[in-house]
Amino acid sequence: MANAPAPVTTTVTELPESRVRVEAEVPAAEVEKRVAQAAKGLARGMRVPGFRPGKAPAPVVIKRIGRDAVLDEAVRESIGGWYSAAIDDAKVVPVGEPDLDLSALPGEGEPLKFAIEIGVRPPATLGDYKGLEVPKRDADAGDEAISEEIERLRERSAKLETVERAAGRGDFVVMDFAGSVDGTPFAGGEGRDQMVELGSGRLVPGFEDQLEGASAGEERTVTITFPDDYGASELAGQQAEFAVTVKEVKAKQLPELDEDFALEQGFDDLDELRGDLKERLSKVQEQRLEAQFREAVLDAAVANATVELPDALVEARAKELWDNMAHSLSHQGIDRQTYLKLAGKSEEEILDEAKPDAEMQLRREAVLAAIVEAEGIDPSDDDLLEALEADAERSRTSPKKLLERIKSAGRVDALKEDIAHAKALDALVEAAKPVSVEDAKARDLKYAPGSVEDAGVET
Repeated sequence: MANAPAPVTTTVTELPESRVRVEAEVPAAEVEKRVAQAAKGLARGMRVPGFRPGKAPAPVVIKRIGRDAVLDEAVRESIGGWYSAAIDDAKVVPVGEPDLDLSALPGEGEPLKFAIEIGVRPPATLGDYKGLEVPKRDADAGDEAISEEIERLRERSAKLETVERAAGRGDFVVMDFAGSVDGTPFAGGEGRDQMVELGSGRLVPGFEDQLEGASAGEERTVTITFPDDYGASELAGQQAEFAVTVKEVKAKQLPELDEDFALEQGFDDLDELRGDLKERLSKVQEQRLEAQFREAVLDAAVANATVELPDALVEARAKELWDNMAHSLSHQGIDRQTYLKLAGKSEEEILDEAKPDAEMQLRREAVLAAIVEAEGIDPSDDDLLEALEADAERSRTSPKKLLERIKSAGRVDALKEDIAHAKALDALVEAAKPVSVEDAKARDLKYAPGSVEDAGVET
């Protein structure tokens, strides 16, 4: 089980531009406990005469390598937890990277003091937020949407058959190829019995286009220029020639739209298939429209509120968004520089593009926090347990045990805030009055971008 959050006391001083300075103090007893823990950790790699390897007591380790060295190790191991505890004790919601001031390490028996300067979520002055009139379109999976879904089903059921004609866009070509640059073959430039769909964009730009009109048995020379950001740096920007032999041309054959097709999809006839599609598409559309309506209600409340947002705070949140995306990409094996090359953008451009989302996020969070306070929303333990049911099931534990772990790790306040915000949004939506898109336009109602024009979502 994780260690309980460290006892840290704080004083908070508000600074301009929605920033605060948090003065924090870690009690001497807590510091000495962490020093002892650090000494035990260091002992594992030490050989001390008179003791088994790795088993030297903490006081012996401290005496042997010096208290300052052990204290430095203890602080490096513990400062993250102390920082989190200080933020929790100060009851602020940080935005962006902190400036940490840890000027001097304490002597034996003295508390450790440090300071944090960081941007914080700004307060919101609420305007009207109850009974908001917001446009909402009714779900309607029409004949066109059903027909499009049926075509997608036919595409998935299509079979490839060899045809005796020239290849066109959408056809598949089976080919052998050998590439060279200035007459010299290059690694990875040769392939046999490779099949590609013309127009799919899988190959280097221009390659597929030059195969349109080719027939089985035909030989062609395809000339392309590798992009400047091509993955193989030795080929980037280089012009290459490919000797291509077309072996087969294949075309997709869609199944006939008849009773046999319906049976293959698990239905007795086409009418039953269409009815099932209409029901499922309507459900999907209802979910999307409801999510869109909830967002529009929140944005209507945001539009009526006043939130002072310094530019530095928006920039800090934009940086957080970029860091989160980069972290997510790293799990897919894509680092920042690779992504920037693929996107053809600089980091400054990425951050500038993230600023509108960052600003809206901060405004929404500030408004929801203000509604939580205005409505006195305070999630109970039962609310927390209910919210944890899905995560507990995935972790193969009980909500109660998961909640205990969260409390012991000092993360329960963050969980309570998430649930409180969700309850605030639920209350907003429940009190809102949906109006038709036509009525909203006629009355020139204010609405969030996308809540009307994009209300007819694709299924």
